[in-house]
Amino acid sequence: LTNLQMHHKLLHALPLLFHRQLDNNHINCIEDGAFRALRDLEILTLNNNNISRILVTSFNHMPKIRTLRLHSNHLYCDCHLAWLSDWLRQRRTIGQFTLCMAPVHLRGFNVADVQKKEYVCPGPHSEPPSCNANSISCPSACTCSNNIVDCRGKGLTEIPANLPEGIFTSLSQDISKNQISDIAPDAFQGLKSLTSLVLYGNKITELAKGLFDGLVSLQLLLLNANKINCLRVNTFQDLQNLNLLSLYDNKLQTISKGLFAPLQAIQTLHLAQNPFVCDCHLKWLADYLQDNPIETSGARCSSPRRLANKRIGQIKSKKFRCSGNQVMGLGSEDYRSRFSSECFMDLVCPEKCRCEGTIVDCSNQKLARIPSHLPEYVTDLRLNDNEISVLEATGIFKKLPNLRKINLSNNKIKEVREGAFDGAASVQELMLTGNQLETVHGRMFRGLSSLKTLMLRSNLITCVSNDTFAGLSSVRLLSLYDNRITTITPGAFTTLVSLSTINLLSNPFNCNCHLAWLGKWLRKRRIVSGNPRCQKPFFLKEIPIQDVAIQDFTCEGEESSCQLGPRCPEQCTCLETVVRCSNRGLHTLPKGIPKDLHTCQEGGGASCQEQWGSEHNCGASGPAWDPKFRTVTGGLIPDLCFCFRTLHGNDISSVPEGSFSDLTSLSHLALGTNPLHCDCSLRWLSEWVKAGYKEPGIARCSSPEPMADRLLLTTPTHRFQCKGPVDINIVAKCNACLSSPCKNNGTCSQDPVELYRCTCPYGYKGKDCTVPINTCIQNPCQHGGTCHLSESHKDGFSCSCPLGFEGQQCEINPDDCEDNDCENNATCVDGINNYVCVCPPNYTGELCDEVIDHCVPEINLCQHEAKCISLDKGFRCECLPGYSGKLCEVDNDDCVAHKCRHGAQCVDAVNGYTCICPQGFSGLLCEQPPPMVLLQTSPCDQYECQNGAQCIVVQQEPTCRCPPGFAGPRCEKLITVNFVGKDSYVELASAKVRPQANISLQVATDKDNGILLYKGDNDPLALELYQGHVRLIYDSLSSPPTTVYSVETVNDGQFHSVELVMLNQTLNLVVDKGAPKSLGKLQKQPAVGINSPLYLGGKGTDRPLGGFHGCIHEVRINNELQDFKALPPQSLGVSPGCKSCTVCKHGLCRSVEKDSVVCECHPGWTGPLCDQEARDPCLGHSCNHGKCVATGTSYVCKCAEGYGGATCDHKNDSNPCSTFKCNQGQCHFSERGEPYCICQPGFSGEHCEQESLCLGEVVREVIRRQKGYASCATASKVPIMECRGGCGPQCCQPTRSKRRKYVFQCTDGSSFVEEVERHLECGCRQCS
Repeated sequence: LTNLQMHHKLLHALPLLFHRQLDNNHINCIEDGAFRALRDLEILTLNNNNISRILVTSFNHMPKIRTLRLHSNHLYCDCHLAWLSDWLRQRRTIGQFTLCMAPVHLRGFNVADVQKKEYVCPGPHSEPPSCNANSISCPSACTCSNNIVDCRGKGLTEIPANLPEGIFTSLSQDISKNQISDIAPDAFQGLKSLTSLVLYGNKITELAKGLFDGLVSLQLLLLNANKINCLRVNTFQDLQNLNLLSLYDNKLQTISKGLFAPLQAIQTLHLAQNPFVCDCHLKWLADYLQDNPIETSGARCSSPRRLANKRIGQIKSKKFRCSGNQVMGLGSEDYRSRFSSECFMDLVCPEKCRCEGTIVDCSNQKLARIPSHLPEYVTDLRLNDNEISVLEATGIFKKLPNLRKINLSNNKIKEVREGAFDGAASVQELMLTGNQLETVHGRMFRGLSSLKTLMLRSNLITCVSNDTFAGLSSVRLLSLYDNRITTITPGAFTTLVSLSTINLLSNPFNCNCHLAWLGKWLRKRRIVSGNPRCQKPFFLKEIPIQDVAIQDFTCEGEESSCQLGPRCPEQCTCLETVVRCSNRGLHTLPKGIPKDLHTCQEGGGASCQEQWGSEHNCGASGPAWDPKFRTVTGGLIPDLCFCFRTLHGNDISSVPEGSFSDLTSLSHLALGTNPLHCDCSLRWLSEWVKAGYKEPGIARCSSPEPMADRLLLTTPTHRFQCKGPVDINIVAKCNACLSSPCKNNGTCSQDPVELYRCTCPYGYKGKDCTVPINTCIQNPCQHGGTCHLSESHKDGFSCSCPLGFEGQQCEINPDDCEDNDCENNATCVDGINNYVCVCPPNYTGELCDEVIDHCVPEINLCQHEAKCISLDKGFRCECLPGYSGKLCEVDNDDCVAHKCRHGAQCVDAVNGYTCICPQGFSGLLCEQPPPMVLLQTSPCDQYECQNGAQCIVVQQEPTCRCPPGFAGPRCEKLITVNFVGKDSYVELASAKVRPQANISLQVATDKDNGILLYKGDNDPLALELYQGHVRLIYDSLSSPPTTVYSVETVNDGQFHSVELVMLNQTLNLVVDKGAPKSLGKLQKQPAVGINSPLYLGGKGTDRPLGGFHGCIHEVRINNELQDFKALPPQSLGVSPGCKSCTVCKHGLCRSVEKDSVVCECHPGWTGPLCDQEARDPCLGHSCNHGKCVATGTSYVCKCAEGYGGATCDHKNDSNPCSTFKCNQGQCHFSERGEPYCICQPGFSGEHCEQESLCLGEVVREVIRRQKGYASCATASKVPIMECRGGCGPQCCQPTRSKRRKYVFQCTDGSSFVEEVERHLECGCRQCS
C-alpha cells in the first residue's frame, strides 16, 4: 500500500474486514468514500503516513468504528478539514492523538480541540481538493503548470505544504511578494528535483538550520528584499549546482567565513544594499570577491565611517580592522569563529538599540516588550524609560549567559509573569524602579539565583509576604523605598541570608500587632535600613519602627493587609482548575476566583456546565444577577469556558472592549434589560454581537437620546458616536471615583470588588472618610497653637495661642500699630506681637527719633575733597575750585574758554589749563612766534630732476634720487613698467632689432601664464610664461613649430632675468644666467626687420595664454637700455614703475580694467598704497570755544555755553537764563543752549513752582548700637518712616511717634533689649 492515494475501490473486495492496519506507508490522501465497503470495520490505523487531506464523508460508512489512529501524518488544518474536527469531537474516544501539522500557528494542536473559526482557507472561494496527483501536489493558494509552482503575491504567511518528491522531473517554485517571516526547517524537505526557488519580497528574518539541505538540483535562489540578518556557515552546504544567489537588500551586517565555499558552480552573487560592518571579521569576503569577481550588484560597506560606501571587493585587506571591543570572546579568540555553525543573531544589535562593547542600550525607545533577539555577549542590558507593561516568560535570558545587569526602570510594568527571569542565573543587579507593580511574589524572581542588588523603589507595592523573596539568597541590597507598603508578613526576609542593606523608607507603615516582628528583626539584625518610620496609628507617627516598644504594636480587630485571599471562594467547591458555585443562591460574583481556572468539564457526553447558573445543561440560563451589579470591568470575567452567559436585568451601562475575549466557548450572551449607554465606546460590542450573533436581539440602548430604545443587533455601527460629555452617573458606574465619594479630602482609588476605596486623611475614617477620629490629629490650631480636646466646645477642641495671636483657632493677629510710639511722622508696620517704625528722610532709630548726620565720614557723599555742611533737611557740599555739581562730582573743563594762540592745543587741568605750542612757538599762551632764520642757497636750487625725483646733495654736487621705474642722470628714462590691464602691451621699436640680435629683460610676476615678447609677422616668434616656466616658441610657416622650456620657474614675485639670443639660424633661451636652452639648427634665420612688429606683455591675439600681468624691467636690445617714454604710445593698463597688486601694504588691491590698480585700505590706514597711518581728524582742529567731535575723516565743533558758529568763534550776546525764571531752583543750559531748572528739595515743575506734599515713606533698616567693643544690631530690619515733601516756611517732620522695645544681638554673643522711638506720622512743623 505504497501508492500516493487511497482510492475507494481499493477495499471493495474486503467487506468483512474488522481490523485494518495501514501504518508506515506513503498514503497522502483519503478519497471520499474510500472505506464505503467496510461497514463492519471497528479498528483502522493510518499512523506514520503522509496524509495531508481527508475528503469529507471519508469515514461516514463505518458505523461500527471504535478506534481510529491518524497520528504522525501531515494533516493540513484549513477550511476543508473542519468537518473532521466536528466528527472527532462527537467521538472523543475514537481519534485520539490526531494532530494538525499545518498551518504553522496550529501545528501540534489536537484536531478536535481547534475551534471551527480557526479552520480558514487563504482565498475567498477555495475549491475543495481532490485526490488526483496534480491537485495534491499543487497547494490550494497557488497555480501549477509547466513544472512551475506559482504562489506570487497570495498574502501567504508560510511556505505552502504538500509538494511531494517525484511529481516533476524538474521543478520551480515562485513564492515571492508574500508575508512570510518564518520558514519551517523541513519546508523543502525531499524536493531533490527543485531547480529554482524564488523567495524575494517577503519578511524572512532567519533561515532555519538545514533549510536547504538536500536541494542538490537547485540552480537559482533569490532571497533578496527580505529582512535576513544572519546566515549560518553551513546554510548552503548542499547547493553545489547553484548558479545564482541573491541576498540583495537584507539586514546582513556580517557573513561567516566559508559561507560560499560549497557553491562550486556559482557564477553570480548579489550582496548589495546590506548594512555590512567592514571590520576584521569581513576581511575574508574582500579576499574571496577579489579572487572570484562574481559579485555584480556592487556590495559596499556601511560602517565604519572611514570605509563607508566603498565597494568591498576593491578594499585592501589591511583596511579591515577590529577595535578592542569588537572582538567578542575570551582573549583574542574570535567569537564568531567559535560558533560558526550557529546563526549570528546573537551578534546583531537589536533594532532601535545602541550597542557599545558589551552594553546593549535600548532605553527611551517606547518599546512595549523586550526585544526578541539580544546579543549573546551582552553583560549590561538597559531597557529603562520605555513602555513595557508585562514581562512575559519568553525564555530570552536563557540565551544570555554573560548578562550581569538588567535595568527596567521607569517603564509601566504591572505584572511579571512566572518564569520571566528563567535562565538569568548570572544576573547580579535588577533595576525595577519607577514601575507600577502592586504585588510581588517569589515566582516572579525565579531564576535569579545570583542576584545581589534588587531595586523595587517607587512602585505601588502594598504588602510584602513571606514568599516574596524566596530563592534570593544572594541579595545584599534590597530597596523598597517609596512604595505603599503598610505591613510585612513575619519571615518575609528570612530567605535573604546575605542581606546587608534594606531601604524601607517612604512607606505608609501601619505599626499594629502584625508589624511587631519587624521592629524586633531590625534591632536583632542590625543591618543598614535607613530607620523606617511608622505612619499609623497617629500616636506612633514618624517614630522609627525599631524604637517602638513591643506593647505599643496593638490591633483593634483589623486583619493584616497581606493575607492572601482563599484559593477557593467560600461559597464554592474547587477541584483542580474547576470551581463549582452553582445552586448557591449567589447575587454577585464570589471573591477569590483563581485566575487559572478552567470551567469546561469534558468526558462522557462532553457537556459544558454553566457554573454560575441554576441548571446543569449547556443551554440553561441562570437567575438574573443582583441589580447592584452595574458594570463589567476588564479582568472581572476570568478565563472561563462559558457556553451560556446571562447578564440580564442588571444596571450595566458600559462594557469595556475585550471583556468577553477570554470566553472562547461562549455561544450565547444575554444582555437584555440593562440601561446601555450606546456611544462610541460601545461600538465594539455592536460589531461583536453582529459578527457572531451571540446576542439574541433583546439588548437595547437606553442613552444617549438619539439611540434610545435601539437594538444592539440591528442598529448600524456608524450611529455609535461620542458627542459631548457623558452623564457623571453613567461614567461613575465603571469608575466610582468620578462621583467623588471620598469626603474630607480623602483620596479615591478603584477597587474591583468594592468599586472604590478611600484613603482617608488624618482625623477621619470610614468608607467615605466621614467619621472623625480625633479632632486634634489634624492640629486645627494655627500659628503654632496647642490643641486641647474639650467636650464643652462645639468643635470638640480648644486652642492655647502663642503671644501675638488670638481667636478660636489662633487665626487672628491683632494690630499692634493701634498704640505705637513711632516719631517724626514715621509709618508703623504691624508685626507679630510687635510693630516696626518706618522713618522719614534724615531720621533713624527704632522709633525714628534720631536725626541722621550725613556728614560723618562713613556716609559723606561729597566728592573731590569738598566740604560737607549738615542742614536740617539734609546736607550741602562746598566744592573746591575746578569742581561743580550737587556732590562736587563734575570736573569743570577749563579749556572751554582757553586763550591758547597760534593753533596751540589746550590740555585741561584742575582749575586751569596748559597750552601745548606748535613747533617754534613759545610763551604761556604760545603767543611768541619763532625767531627769523636767514635763507641759505643749495646746489639743488638750480638742478631740475624729472618724473618727481628728489634732488639731494652728495659731496656738494646735486644728485637726483629716482622713483621706482625711472633712471638717467635726471631720472628722465622710464625703464620699468607694470602690466595690470586686460589687454595691455608695449610696442618696441623694431628698427633697432637686427637679424642677429640679443634681447634681454627682467620680469617679476606671481602669475603662471602670460605673453612676455611676441613677434607678430608671418614668421611668428613668442616668448611666453607657461605654468611658471619660460617657453620659447618659433612657428615658421615652412616647418613645424618648435618649442623649448626653461628649467627655472619665475612666478615667485621676484625679478628674474630672461635673455633671447638670435645667432646663425639658432634661437637660445637663457633664464637667470643659467644654461642656454636652444631650439637647435633652424632651416632659416628668424627674420626681424622694420616691418616686423615686436610687442612686450601681449598683443599675441592668436596665442591662448592672454596678456602678461606683472613688471618688466630694463629691456635691452643689443645691450641698449630701452626708454619706454620714447616708444610708441602705450596701451591702457600699463603704468610706470612696479606698483603691482602686492604693493598695497595695509589694504586690498583692486585692478581697474584696462588701466591700473587702486588700493582699498584697512581701517586706520590711508594713502595710495595704504602705507600711511590715518591721523585723528581732530588733531590741529579749529574749534575755538568748543570740543572737536570726529565724523569719519572730518570733524564738527560742539560749542560751549554762550558760543556758536562752525568753529565756535561767535559769542552769543543774549543769556537764555535772563528770561527763564526758576522760582525755587537754579537755571542751567542744555547742550543745545536751551535753559532748564534744577529744583531744590521739596519742589518740582518746569520752573520749580510746585511744592511737594509732606508725606511719609516707610523703609526697613537694621538699627545699630555700640556696646563697649562690640557692635550690636537688631535681629531683623526695623520699619522706619521717612518724611519727604515741602511745607513752605516750615519743615516736613514726624508729628507722632511711639517707643517700642527691640532685641539687639551683639558680635560678642551677648544681647539686650532697648526701647527705641519710632515715627508714625509726618506733617509740617516749625523747623528745629
